[in-house]
Amino acid sequence: MRDRLWLPAGLCLRPWALSGISAVPEAFAEPVMERQADTPVTTAAEAEQWLRRRRDQWHRGVAYGFAVADGSDTALGGVAVGGVNTQHGTGWVSYWTTAAARGRGVAAHGCRAPADWCFTDLGLFRLELGHRTDNPASCRVARAAGFAPEGLQRQKLAYNGVRYDVELHARPATDSPPEVVGPKRVSCHQQDRTNQEKGPDEASRLSQSRYPTRHTRSISGPSVTRSKDREPAVLCPDLLLCPYLRPARR
Repeated sequence: MRDRLWLPAGLCLRPWALSGISAVPEAFAEPVMERQADTPVTTAAEAEQWLRRRRDQWHRGVAYGFAVADGSDTALGGVAVGGVNTQHGTGWVSYWTTAAARGRGVAAHGCRAPADWCFTDLGLFRLELGHRTDNPASCRVARAAGFAPEGLQRQKLAYNGVRYDVELHARPATDSPPEVVGPKRVSCHQQDRTNQEKGPDEASRLSQSRYPTRHTRSISGPSVTRSKDREPAVLCPDLLLCPYLRPARR
């Protein structure tokens, strides 16, 4: 079983090491990441415990967590495959990036490679991931990594008393692999600026052609609200820190 995967743009996936653990508390210091952690990950000691749990899960074959590192071996984010069920050949993918790494294709490259690894090295057949419907950046990452949308999971997540819908994506081994984009890829933020220069009509047409609008069910009621703020691409919640995302074992 390989434990290091080389990616485009000079990136690689490798197991987490103590030498690069500083990226973990830095990432989870952001409010949107902090609220997704089942235990605090804000100090070096807590980050070390976080890392040791991932190593233990790897050795037990229940979850596999990678750091996404650049050419200098600096961790830019994390990708994990958890909820591994060898009977059904399934797993759940999660991913996140540091603030400095966003808009550079790190998440898309990091999410695509472990999917291929799961099919070849682990012998899995189907991988799933989910993201809140108010996080379009995560949806773009999922699509770029070859995970097709399959449906809406209503009111699945709850943060600070607010419930959120989740869009489910999946990639079976029989799907065609996604196109690999090289390191000179235009980021989503760069594309947004390009669209602004083209004018509102042309920008709207380009946006709709690249990212078709998805309709979700509107939920009413005092206990459910919608956040209109577009959050940064912290991306898919980390399954290994969010046990309520773990797929049911049948």
